[in-house]
This record gives sequence, structure tokens and C-alpha cells, in this order.
Amino acid sequence: MDESVTRRRALFLGGAAVGIAGCIGTDDGTESNDDGDGTGDGAPDGAGGGQDGSDDGTDAEVPLQNVPDSIALDTLVDGLQAPVGIEFSPDSERAYVLEQGGRILALDGSGSLLDSPVLDLREPIVAGGERGLLGLALHPEFASNRQAFVRYSAPSREGTPDGYDHTFVLASFEATEDGTSFRRESEQTILEIPEPQSNHNAGDLAFGPDGYLYVPVGDGGAGDDQGAGHVDDWYGEVAGGNGQDVTENLLGSLLRLDIDGGDPYAIPDDNPLVGEAGRDEHYAWGFRNPWRISFDAGGDGTDLYVADVGQSSYEEVNLVEAGGNYGWNVREGAHCFQTESCPSRTPDDVRGGEPLLDPVVEYPHSGGEVTGVSVIGGHVYRGAAIDGLGGVYVFGDFAPRGKLFASAPGEGGSTWPIRTIAIDGASVESLYAFGQDGEGECYALGSGANGGTVWRLGPAE
Repeated sequence: MDESVTRRRALFLGGAAVGIAGCIGTDDGTESNDDGDGTGDGAPDGAGGGQDGSDDGTDAEVPLQNVPDSIALDTLVDGLQAPVGIEFSPDSERAYVLEQGGRILALDGSGSLLDSPVLDLREPIVAGGERGLLGLALHPEFASNRQAFVRYSAPSREGTPDGYDHTFVLASFEATEDGTSFRRESEQTILEIPEPQSNHNAGDLAFGPDGYLYVPVGDGGAGDDQGAGHVDDWYGEVAGGNGQDVTENLLGSLLRLDIDGGDPYAIPDDNPLVGEAGRDEHYAWGFRNPWRISFDAGGDGTDLYVADVGQSSYEEVNLVEAGGNYGWNVREGAHCFQTESCPSRTPDDVRGGEPLLDPVVEYPHSGGEVTGVSVIGGHVYRGAAIDGLGGVYVFGDFAPRGKLFASAPGEGGSTWPIRTIAIDGASVESLYAFGQDGEGECYALGSGANGGTVWRLGPAE
């Protein structure tokens, strides 16, 4: 292990030890939502039947009135290489940190980094830009079955068309009893998806309260959901795209898989396209690059947040429902994409005229009180360390220096207000991801003064 990696003691709250809890570029010279071509016309505000997007977070803030003005980011570990994910064992004895270049590292219950990686996939991985080791989820029964699920970018495999950039691989690994290693020889491929371009790969994995695995997949890359590897859809005003197609590939969608019911997986009986035209794996669609997703750990745990990185004008967070169509590339956020006007639903002959659903959270790249360039999805805070934050969705933006946001339903209108939270006590260059532990406390991952860093969110002094 690199000696520059700092070992940190466990953080404590109220005298009791708290278990360690909680793209973008493999050298911390990370990227935002660049499509390579740099193009993509932003749509005019309010066009096409969507919401006008004018809520700048200054009104209807009753749920946000107690949110603190600033939050401390306390360093848990630094000196990492592009940390893009963190996952926690059920007993809080291990926290697993993903480096985009291909390593999974582990922190023990005292906050110390183990000397050897838990898993090293640098050899088979295609890294750089938005590719690499992108997601990890532990099986809900991890304590007994030791199954860990990993997604990564691999060189083009059999079945990937000539000229495509790489293959997205979802695989399972078996962890040792002490959780210090994921056995390399135990790898079982669950799913492979041909990726036509190097970007818009999405990246997260999450098990829902139903026990199924949710897998966000980007639209295939390049720009505008167009070009090689992008199919034609029902909407003729804008070329493309995979976001609106559910029949020819699995791109631009959120997938829902029954990992336990088949080999390598089964389809849940209540997936929305079962018995209908389309690939049964689809759970929701109309996404561009849904980089990070999360379930709210409070209540019944079914609220599913999907943060979708925008093209050139708007960033969005969606509260996702089964069979929901979130608009890309007819719309970017709640706005028409590249046109003066656009439909608010599909034609009757396309899945019965389903509505194009607006995000619950949206902010522009410029011209608003809250702005950013690439949304980084977070979590609904359910911890006890930070007063006034309970029940609030905490997320951020990749933007240089990083930005931290809070949002919750407001009064009047379906677009939620947003507040910017000042970052106290940390030098942040960019934010990559968030994590949450079993106590509901939240963590941020990104680049800081000492390289890739994992921070714990806490009260400002």
C-alpha cells in the first residue's frame, strides 16, 4: 500500500464509536459531463409542457429552514486514487472504498486502511475518462453468503460489435470470512452490455428493500444520445436515441435484476415490461448518465433517487417509479432538448402514451442562484450527528472546488427547492460520490489537498 495513504482513527459521536460508513478519472484529473464533441443546445425555459424550472431555491423552503448554513467535512482517509464509491459491511467492521483505476480498498473498524487491496482488477479493466471500476454493492445477506457485486469497464468481449469502445461487466465475487479479500478466482459474470463510446457508462449499484439489484446504465456516450451505437426512437424532431428505446438494448435505463432467482439472474415478475414489448430488465428509462442512485433508508425505504448528469444546460435528480420515462433525449430536465417545443408524453402507440416525468430537483449550468456542471447524487440524511438535516436529500456537484446541496419537498409545485451548503474545514477540489453507513451518517468522496479523499459529514464548528 502506498505510504502516502493516511491512516485515520475511527470517528466518534456522543462518546460511542460510529462504524465507518457512507468519475470520473483515474488520476484525480477528473472529468465533468464532457461529451467529446462539446455540443448540445440547451432548451429554452419552460418549453414543451415541462415545468418552467424557475424555482431557484429561494422560496417554499419550509422543509429546509433548519438546514445548517455549513457542514464540516472531516477527513477519514486521503492519498487515494480517484475514489468513486464506498460500501459498508453489515457489522460496520469494514468499509470498502472503490478506486476508479481498479482497486477495492478496505478500512477496518478503527478507521485504518488495510495494507493490501481487497480486490485488484487493474489488469482486466479499461480505465480513463468515465471508464473503470465504477460500482459495488454487497448482497443483503452478505453476512452469510459473502457475495459482493462489482461493475467495471472491460476490453470488448465476445458479442460486442466491432468499433465499440468496451464492454460493461457486472460480476459477483465471494468475500473471505473476515472480509479482507474478494476472491479473484470466484468471479462470476452476471451481465455484459456493449458500450459504443467511452463515456456515459453510469456507474452505481444498489440493492433495494425488495432484495433486487438496481443497475443504472448510461445512454451509450458521445453527445446528444446520437452517433454510432445509438438507435432511432419514436421522436423524430431530435435524432437518436437509446434513452427512449426499450427494445434494442439496455442503454439509457435503470435495470432491476433478481440475482437470487436465476443463473446468472432472473427477471422480477413485476418489472414493468414483463409481457410487453421491450427488454424485461428495464425498470425505468429516459436517462442520459445516471451516475449515482440511492434508496432512502428512512420510512419503508422504497424512495429511489436517481441523479442524472445533464448535457449542457440542466442537472437533475429524479424520484423514480416503476415504468417511469424521464424524458431524455426529448427533454433535458424539465425542458425541451434542442427544440422550441416538445411533447409531454409518448404517442399512444408507444407504451400507451406514457408521460415524460419531470425531475424533483433541477438546477442550471448558469444563470441561476444554484448552478453546477455535473450532478453527484447523494442520500437522504438519516443520521444524528448534524442537527436540522434529518430527512433532507444531501447531494452535490462535481464542479471545480465541489458543491454541496440540500433539497426536500417544498410548498407549492413539484420541483423541490435547493439550498447550497458551505463546506467547512476541508479543501475540496472536486466531488465524485457520496456514501451512507448503517447509522444514516453520510460521507463524501472526491479530490482534496492530499489527493483522493473520503470525508465524513459532520456539524460545522
